[in-house]
Amino acid sequence: MSSGSTPTSATPEELYRNSPDQSVPWVVQKYGGTSVGKSLDSITKIVESYISNKTNVAIVCSARSSHTKALGTTNLLLQASREALAPPSSSSSKENGSVSGSATPFFPKRVGSGFFGKDMSSSISSLTQLDLNGNTRSSSPSPFTSSSNRSKSPPKSPTTPGPQDEEVEEGFHKTVDLIKKGHLEAARNTLRAGPLREELEEEIERDCESLRGFLYAAQIIDEISPRSQDSIVGTGERLACKIVAAALRDRGVDSELVVLDNIVDSSFAAVGGDAALTAAGDQGVAQLGQEFYDHLAVKLGERLRDCGQRVPVVTGYFGPVPGSLLAQIGRGYTDLCAALCAVGLKASELQVWKEVDGIFTADPRKVKSARLVPIITPDEAAELTYYGSEVIHPFTMEQVIRARIPIRIKNVENPSGGGTIIYPDEAFPRSLQTVKPQLEELTVEERMPTAVTIKDSIIVLNIHSNRKTLSHGFLARIFGTLDRAGVVVDLISTSEVHVSMAMQSFTHRHRLTRLTADLEKIGDVSVSKEMAILSLVGRNMRNAIGSAGAMFTALARAGVNIEMISQGASEINISCVIEEKDAIKALNVIHESCLTQPPSPARFSEGLQLKA
Repeated sequence: MSSGSTPTSATPEELYRNSPDQSVPWVVQKYGGTSVGKSLDSITKIVESYISNKTNVAIVCSARSSHTKALGTTNLLLQASREALAPPSSSSSKENGSVSGSATPFFPKRVGSGFFGKDMSSSISSLTQLDLNGNTRSSSPSPFTSSSNRSKSPPKSPTTPGPQDEEVEEGFHKTVDLIKKGHLEAARNTLRAGPLREELEEEIERDCESLRGFLYAAQIIDEISPRSQDSIVGTGERLACKIVAAALRDRGVDSELVVLDNIVDSSFAAVGGDAALTAAGDQGVAQLGQEFYDHLAVKLGERLRDCGQRVPVVTGYFGPVPGSLLAQIGRGYTDLCAALCAVGLKASELQVWKEVDGIFTADPRKVKSARLVPIITPDEAAELTYYGSEVIHPFTMEQVIRARIPIRIKNVENPSGGGTIIYPDEAFPRSLQTVKPQLEELTVEERMPTAVTIKDSIIVLNIHSNRKTLSHGFLARIFGTLDRAGVVVDLISTSEVHVSMAMQSFTHRHRLTRLTADLEKIGDVSVSKEMAILSLVGRNMRNAIGSAGAMFTALARAGVNIEMISQGASEINISCVIEEKDAIKALNVIHESCLTQPPSPARFSEGLQLKA
C-alpha cells in the first residue's frame, strides 16, 4: 500500500525522499507528544524543507498527547497497567498506585517486532501476535513495512481477548478503549479516506486489542514485571509513529516505520549490558555502562541507513534493556533514543521540536520581558533542566555533546525561527585558572547571567540534632534514611548539627509522614510547605563578582523572604528557596535586576577577577 493507491495522493515518483548520496548530512528531528498530536501538517512541511535543502532526515516521536502530557497516551498506559492489578471492586479507580512484579518477564518468548509472545496461559482464549509488517498492495511499499521484511505476509486479523462477564467496560478496558478511540479519531482527522487510512485504522485496532489481551493476562496472574511495564508503555510510541508515518506518506513524503523493539539483542551482554548490571551504580542501583549506549548508537545508525531513501519514523521506545528501560532511563527515553540515533548517523545536528521558540531568559508566560537565548552551554541547560525548565535531560545531552553534535531547540509552529542551540563554547573557560586577559574586555551583556527559573511544589525539611557528641554520624544517618525512602533532594544546606533540605512535594501524603517519622529518630524535624526554588543560572557568573549580592538585594527590596540559600559546585547556579506565593513576583524582580538592567557599579566594581 502507498499513497499512490489513493487517487488524490502523490505517485511514488513524486514523493519526497532522502538522498542516496552518503555524503549528504543527516539531521535527527525529535517531536514531542503534543507536536505529534496537533502539528502533523507543520511536521510534514519541516521534513520537506530539509529534504529540499539536501539534508537527510530521520524522525523520532514520543507518544501522542492531544493537549497536555497529563492527558497523554503514556499516562493512560501507566493508568491501565495499574488498573489491571487493582482489586475487582476498585479496578476502575483512577488513583495512583505502585506496580508490583518480579524481575522475570511475563512472556519469555518475543515474536516479530512486537512484545507479545505466542505462549499464553490456557485461561486466555487467544492473543494476537503484534506484527508490524503490513501488506504491500501497490508498487510503493507501505510505510508500516520495514525494508527488511517487505516480502512477508500480512498478519492475521486480531482476535480480541477479554473477560466473559458484564464488566468489560470497567477498569483497564475503559482506558484501552479511550486510547483506541483517540488514535482512531486522529487517523481519521489526519488522513484522507482511502486504503492508506484503512490500513492505519487496522494497525491501531490490532495494537490496542493486543494491549488489551496483554493487560488481561497480567490481571489473571496479578503481576506486571518491569520488563512488561516497559512493553506496555512502548505501545504509545508505536501508535504515534504509525500515525506520523502514514500522515507523511499521505502528504507526499516517502516514510518508513522503524520499530526498535528488538534492537537490543544478546550481543549487548558483552558491551555494558547484563555485565554492567552486576556492579552497583549510584545509590546501590545497577546501571548500564557507556559501552552499552555506544554499541546501541552504532546499531541504530545501521538500522536507519537500511531505510534507504525512505524517511525513517522511529519509535522513541527501543525495547527491553537490562534492568528495565523505565528504571534505567525513565520517561525521557525518547530524547535519549533521538540522541543515540544522531550519534549513530553522525548527524550534523539533533533537533528537539517543541511548542516554544527555544530557551528563554525566563518563562515567557510569567515574565513578559523574557527574551530568547540563541546559544547556551550544556552545563547551563542541565542546571535549567534540574531547576524547573523543560530543556533536555543532562544524560541525553551528554551522549550527543560528547560526539560533538550540537542540539537545537526549535518551535514546530515557527520553523523559520533560529531557536536555541546547545553547544560547548570552548572560548569561555571552565575554570578561573585558564581565564585569559582578553576576558577583561567582556561587555556588560556577556557578564550577565543566562536565565532565571522557578521550580514550584517544594517542601523544606529542617533537621536539628542536639547530640553534638554524635555529630560525626549525623549526616550519614540522614542520607541513609533518604536513600531507603528513595527521596531526591534538590538543594541542601548543612552545618555540624543542622541540615535543611529542599525537595519536590510528595504525591502521597503518607510518604512525607513516614519520612518525617524516620528523621525524627535522628533529630528535631520541622517542615515548610508550599515553597519554591528560584535559580539564577549563567556560565559567566563564576567570573563576575556581585551576582549573588544583586540577586538577594533585589529580593529583599521586593519583600521576598528567603528560606535557604545554595550555590552549586559548578559555580554557574545560585539558588534559594522562597514561598510559593512569591514565585512569580520574585521571577520578574530577578529578571529585571539581573538579566535586563545593566549592572550597577557596586555590582561589578572590580569587573572580572583573574587568578595569578
